[in-house]
Amino acid sequence: MATYIGFLRAINLGAKRKFPKAAIVAAVEKAGFTDVETYINTGNVRFDTTLRSRAKIETALEKAFEAEAGFPVPTVVFTQKELVAIADDAASFGHGGKHYVSLLKDAPTAAGIKAVEAVGTADEVARVGGRAVHLLLGENYHEAKLTNAAVEKHLGVATNRNLTVLSALAQRWC
Repeated sequence: MATYIGFLRAINLGAKRKFPKAAIVAAVEKAGFTDVETYINTGNVRFDTTLRSRAKIETALEKAFEAEAGFPVPTVVFTQKELVAIADDAASFGHGGKHYVSLLKDAPTAAGIKAVEAVGTADEVARVGGRAVHLLLGENYHEAKLTNAAVEKHLGVATNRNLTVLSALAQRWC
């Protein structure tokens, strides 16, 4: 049995994409996973499974989430070790502004990395490490050009969390 952390993309946005924590837990349990726990209502879920293939885990969760929620829910899964590495990497950046992390479903290509880094400016920097894109931004995140949408344009499906949440999850669940 291994523990994984899943990050759901694009839930609880507007009236039609509501997916409460209790429904997420129910769907994960229906998919056959155990020891399920959520953290805040932004689509963070920890669970245990005997499956070892990340792709199979993501597929099982996405099928269960669509059945429960009634709409597709792209899901990005990491091991505990991977989540800790993402949080630890962030400490080395020494960035004083806003720090968000886009969590990628698939490993990025060299061309994709180059393209997403090119979107950055002196005030907005993307640093790619594995399946995590650290977005080092100025104080006003809502005016940034380097967003999760820009990441997805070049690197595929991603979901975004701020560093505070990822660090809390790493401490709580790993």
